[in-house]
Amino acid sequence: MRMTWLIFVFITVAAWGSYGVLLHTGHLSMADAAHGRYKAFFFVGTAYLLIAVIGSAAMLVASGATWSFPAKGIAWSTIAGTAGAIGAFGVVLAFGAGGRPAVVMSIVFAGAPIVNAVIATAVHPPAGGWSSLNWQFILGILLAATGGFLVTLFRPGT
Repeated sequence: MRMTWLIFVFITVAAWGSYGVLLHTGHLSMADAAHGRYKAFFFVGTAYLLIAVIGSAAMLVASGATWSFPAKGIAWSTIAGTAGAIGAFGVVLAFGAGGRPAVVMSIVFAGAPIVNAVIATAVHPPAGGWSSLNWQFILGILLAATGGFLVTLFRPGT
């Protein structure tokens, strides 16, 4: 079985794993205590424009894709983009309120899989319903929650 997809997963892990520290560094490097975080986030949006919009358009053109977009696909994709942007803005606001990258991002990355698991299971329930979920799946959710709690409780500097 080809596992090419896993390479892209690890690229995502590396990119998102470094996101908080890089964003916080950009915020501090703006040398503007009042507005630095928003200035840094402005350039996050610029990067999204370059990579997500222009990059996707280039891939569509290069692959000869049609330019027809079903309304339902547009709606759900826009909702997904909005959720991602709100989450990224939440990180900016958390840093502005005094959160540190090691703690903020650890909580985000412990909590996000829990939210994802619940939503994905609700939207695409297993064949036997919720009662057919493996105990290991439930344990994984509990361990993620425990990890987020421990990172918060024993954050650096406490």
